[in-house]
Amino acid sequence: MADKFHHKPDHSTPLEIRIDRWLWAARFFKTRQLAVTAIKAGKVELNAHKAKPSKLVKVGDRLKIRRERFIFEVDVLALNDKRLGAVAAQALYREQDMSRERREKLIMEMAAERKSVRFADGRPGKRDRRVLEQFKREGYKP
Repeated sequence: MADKFHHKPDHSTPLEIRIDRWLWAARFFKTRQLAVTAIKAGKVELNAHKAKPSKLVKVGDRLKIRRERFIFEVDVLALNDKRLGAVAAQALYREQDMSRERREKLIMEMAAERKSVRFADGRPGKRDRRVLEQFKREGYKP
């Protein structure tokens, strides 16, 4: 009977965890609240279905996560409800090859867009401001 009162809690890894906690622990979002907001906005799918913040994730589930212009399609490999370092967090999931290629292509396109901007320091000159003002008033004229 003494063992009944001196039982140590089992600290092994959980079988399921809330999706908002997992996204935060895997470093897809900086805070749990940002993860909840994204989930409520429909930017996270669990096994091709819209998720709710309290939905439970288990090993083997597939997630589709939209962040800005990027789409991550990942398979859950491990569960953890504690925020980990970047390298350890990447061990929680495996991104699909097609998703990674699409994301890398988008990164290159975005870099090319930045290079094509005329004002390198981020500020338009006097002539550029006048062109922008005219565009705002009258619209685009070829």
